[in-house]
Amino acid sequence: MKQNQYLLWVSLLSGVAFLGLLNIRLGSEWIPWVAFGESFIDAENIYAPILWEFRLPKAFTALLVGGSLGVSGLLMQSLFRNPMAGPFVLGISSGASLSVALMLMGSSFLGTLIPGNFGLVGAAFLGSLGVFSIIIWASQRIRSIMSLLIFGLMFGSFTGALVSNLSFFSTSENLQRYIFWGLGNLGGLNSQALTLLGLGVTVGLLLGLAALKGLNVFILGETYAQTAGVELKKIRLLAVGSCCLLTGISTAFVGPIGFVGLAVPHICRMAFRTVDHRILFPACFFIGGGLLLGCDIIAQLPGSNYILPINGVTSLLGAPVVIWLILKQRKLWNNV
Repeated sequence: MKQNQYLLWVSLLSGVAFLGLLNIRLGSEWIPWVAFGESFIDAENIYAPILWEFRLPKAFTALLVGGSLGVSGLLMQSLFRNPMAGPFVLGISSGASLSVALMLMGSSFLGTLIPGNFGLVGAAFLGSLGVFSIIIWASQRIRSIMSLLIFGLMFGSFTGALVSNLSFFSTSENLQRYIFWGLGNLGGLNSQALTLLGLGVTVGLLLGLAALKGLNVFILGETYAQTAGVELKKIRLLAVGSCCLLTGISTAFVGPIGFVGLAVPHICRMAFRTVDHRILFPACFFIGGGLLLGCDIIAQLPGSNYILPINGVTSLLGAPVVIWLILKQRKLWNNV
């Protein structure tokens, strides 16, 4: 590893750790440093319930979801060789949104099928799983990678149209619940939900890792990859499966989070000056996690009792960043 990359990794990991600590301490009640340390060893500490039941789960959720979206964006941009591709281009979030809309604004069947606190999460996961199955089926039958991209975009548009029609006939109360879900929420996950999220993210990352070697060749072109002996169908299936799982599980638990998956791969390429996926893959995970931790800090309006919707913060910060990075990194992508 080059010395400058070593310094980058030290700075990156240190920055993520700092943002994590700041995120945990920040909130309507600021946890002093002494009490913060005592909360880890003394369950009777007054701040211990806040730390263990809310702050730590929320920070880990931000790290896992941000990292998942960052990796998903990298896989999609490399697979489609398109700097504007993101984790939601295949319609995974649209499937989750449609399922949640059906539960909140349509038939009550999903509500009776998945009762309790996991109702929305279960509905979103079923929707993501349904689209995941369709995309995997399509990826085995559609040879052109650009045709698969168009297929995902059209499927997303179709489900979006269904949600719009459901919204038109919905009551104001149910429509408001759906809007709140769409704004995203990193809090509220208990240990069981966080474990399920962690397992899903782990499996998705392992699928992505299996595709890295092939993607390094694939970005040079399908023809070159074939002559180099890369199994295009296998690489495509691994990359699409990883993205679908990472995006689907993240959307199911926290709602759709925009612009993180689109911006993070550009930031990583600019920082590390490489298109090697063996470096970009872990970098996207930690930068994505750190970025979402930072957005959550901003969303909490330090020193205030108000909390902004996390999706609103990522969109406000992400849109200008993506525009600037794309303009700045044209030469890098021209060489990909």
